[in-house]
Amino acid sequence: MTAVDRITPSRENCVYTSCYCEENVWKLCDFFRTEKTAPLEQLFVVFISNDKRVIPLWKQKSGHGDHPVFWDYHVVLLQVRPQSDSLVYDLDSELSFPCSLGLYGAMAFRSDRHIRPEYHRKLRVFPANSFLLNFASDRSHMRNPDGTWKMPPPPYPPIQTAENQMNLDDFISMDPSVGWGTVYSLDQFLRTYTGNASTAPVSSYLS
Repeated sequence: MTAVDRITPSRENCVYTSCYCEENVWKLCDFFRTEKTAPLEQLFVVFISNDKRVIPLWKQKSGHGDHPVFWDYHVVLLQVRPQSDSLVYDLDSELSFPCSLGLYGAMAFRSDRHIRPEYHRKLRVFPANSFLLNFASDRSHMRNPDGTWKMPPPPYPPIQTAENQMNLDDFISMDPSVGWGTVYSLDQFLRTYTGNASTAPVSSYLS
């Protein structure tokens, strides 16, 4: 993707705060809503987690070599384009920004086959506009028991709605009866958005 057809700021110029991936993606959605560089209906927010809230992802900036990073959850933006590959926008990834979903699936997700069930990924997918209208976080999940921050918060005020100050757990939850959108297994997600299931090998110590 060249500078001419880029529809987001460069990675370095995006609003970004380490360990606040949900807010980074909300800000990306807000950029698209404001700048109208892509149809909002093409954009979907993807929360990645599982019932244990322990998920491996590869090719993350905080990783080391070919070892995965284990998150309790992670959030990326998916652009589903007609007659073209879907794109993943992940500001925490070492892969290109954006990255084709096929490549992201092979390099970052890899596969749930041959790894322990507690590491299997689930993905909650819903329209970006729904995220903009409904998401709220008071950032309380990032505070220690004594009130100090686990990681410094973003410089702007917390994202809240008229109805809600905190509903992050409804997005992280992989219970289909809670929250917004559709919950997929990793293979279901990749089949839906690429036509192929995950096939890439994973590190043997996860099995």
